[in-house]
This record gives sequence, C-alpha cells and structure tokens, in this order.
Amino acid sequence: MFLKPIIPGMRDAAPLMLAGRAVQVVRHPRARALRLRLDRRSGAVILTLPPRAGMRDALAWARSKEDWVRGAVDEAQAPMPICAGMSIPYCGGAVRLVHAPQASRVPHLVADQLIVGGAAAELPGRVIRWLKRAALDLLTRETAEFAALVPVTVAGVGVGDPVSRWGSCAASGKIRYSWRLILAPANVRRATVAHEVAHRVHMNHSPAFHAQVAQLLGHDPKAERAWLRAHGPALQRWGMAVPHKGDNDEY
Repeated sequence: MFLKPIIPGMRDAAPLMLAGRAVQVVRHPRARALRLRLDRRSGAVILTLPPRAGMRDALAWARSKEDWVRGAVDEAQAPMPICAGMSIPYCGGAVRLVHAPQASRVPHLVADQLIVGGAAAELPGRVIRWLKRAALDLLTRETAEFAALVPVTVAGVGVGDPVSRWGSCAASGKIRYSWRLILAPANVRRATVAHEVAHRVHMNHSPAFHAQVAQLLGHDPKAERAWLRAHGPALQRWGMAVPHKGDNDEY
C-alpha cells in the first residue's frame, strides 16, 4: 500500500526537522501506535500515525525522540560495493569473488569461490544477477516444500529488492521475497518462507497465524526474527555503490 505523506497542518506547514532531517508524516489505516523510523535506504525519517491520532501530540512525541533519531543516523553505516577479491555472505557461509577475464561471463560457483568472467567493470552487475537467480531458484523450491506441508497452493514466486520487508503474500496467492535472503543463514531464510506460506492460510498476524508458522518450522522463529532485526541492515548494504541504507531502525 502506498501512503502519501501528509502535511502536519496549516499552522505547521514547515516540515518537522529532527537531527537535521525533514520528517515525512504518514497516516496508516492499520497502525495502532505512533511509529518513528529511519529509512536506511533513503535516509528519510518517517513518522507513522494511527487513523485517529492527534497531529499535535504526534509531532510532540516525535520531537521528544530527536536524540534517538540522531543516534540512528550516526549509526548508519557505509555501503558495501561488490568488487573482485572480496567475500560475500551466501546461504550462511561466504564465497570469495574471483575475477577471471577469460572465464565465462556467467558466474559459476567452485567450492567457496564464485568465478566471474568479462570486464571488471561489469563484475558487480553479474554477481547481483547471479545472486538473484540463485535466490529465486532456492526460494521457489522452499516455498513449494512448505506449501505441500499445509497443504496450500501458491500462484507464483518472485524476488525483488523491497525497502521495508523480506517477503510478502498477496491475496492472489503470489509470494515475493527479497533476493537478499540468499545472503542470510538458511534457518533465517526458511523462517521467512514459512512466514509467507502461513499467510496462505491466515492473511493476518493472529495467534493462529503464528502457530501455523511454528508448526511449519517445528519451532517458534523468535531467534530468526531477532537475527534479521540485528543483521538485516547489513544485508541491505551489500552491492550498493552509493549510500544505500536499510530500513530496520525504528523507535
């Protein structure tokens, strides 16, 4: 759902500034509490309001969190551009990127090395495309595996590079994931898959939904959720040659 930022009000037409950054204010129909977050990709500070929250009180609350915003901005780390010789996380382990100009331009994995041919300037794009293909293949197979356990049907599986979520399930039955899950440990990736497949039964986050996820995995994925909260921002920075920040900082 796209939510257009709203203007705080006629008497407060100038944007609210926190830690030197303009705050984007949005009102979300499903929000239950005030939420302040730093979008690590765009660098924007976003204040989300429930439908009936008072604007004046919301802005005062946001102003009281300026120290937190400043800290979150300070902690935002630099991007991690992809280059030959570096190691990148892959399925819980790591692979080293080897540039071999005369080798195939289609990267191929040999033990713990990813061999990439062609021009050096094209290496980052080739690696990203390879990772996306690997993610789609693996996530498609794991989605089918979990779907068969319920059982439910899945209309299709796709990957993208979303800003604010690791996966999504549409009412049509289509499931999409962040390709960056291929950079995460297998248990974290599979917990995300189980989460989205469970949405084919419960399109909400009710106790029944969480019970379905735990049944699919065989355990409560509390540890996996904690891992994504702690390490997700780092995964978002891989492959970015310009400031690109993840979006998991929030108050």
